[in-house]
Amino acid sequence: MTISVLIADDQAMVRAGFAALLDAHEGIRVSGQAANGAEAVALAARLDPDVILMDVRMPELDGIEATRRILGPSYPAAHVPRILMLTTFDIDDYVYDALEAGASGFLLKDALPEELVHAVRVVANGDALLAPSVTRRIIEQFAGRRPRAPRPTTALAELTDREREVLVLIGKGRSNTEIAADLFIAEQTVKTHVGKVLAKLNLRDRVHAVILAYDTGLVEPSS
Repeated sequence: MTISVLIADDQAMVRAGFAALLDAHEGIRVSGQAANGAEAVALAARLDPDVILMDVRMPELDGIEATRRILGPSYPAAHVPRILMLTTFDIDDYVYDALEAGASGFLLKDALPEELVHAVRVVANGDALLAPSVTRRIIEQFAGRRPRAPRPTTALAELTDREREVLVLIGKGRSNTEIAADLFIAEQTVKTHVGKVLAKLNLRDRVHAVILAYDTGLVEPSS
């Protein structure tokens, strides 16, 4: 199954380089290129890509707002793409906003070629790119910097007590193996619980489960 990719970046050389690299790998095809966020939104609706490489900073419409529009309820394409944010800095004030907007991870522009290809495959497979510990560190950093009142959600009431425990541990950055050890259950059982949590809360992946855990006050940033 071929992964179709849309590249959105305001630098033509960056777009060309990424396109050449990805097209050279079996199972990946670059379906389009956009020079700004507005073009990215339009092309995403027309080309229906599986993955979008989205630069954070672009003219006319930045990558975060473009992500919000593409992942919004009015998005017209057949299926919702996964969005991988491209950033110049690993500590970037835009990272948390990008994840909160619905992105499935971020990648440094100076990443190695094999890291870019791996990232596209991981995101296309429905997984978040960030490791649990990295996810927690990044989200906690920005959530702690911008404290806000917990966001109530009635969806939490649909979770069983065990699923709620699993969500809290996801929010604390635990891997499936660590959750299994903490709760004295099999790792396969953890995977089942994680899947049910994501489905019941309509979450894209574990990254967004972590965000929800912080937003609802289930997990609080460390002091």
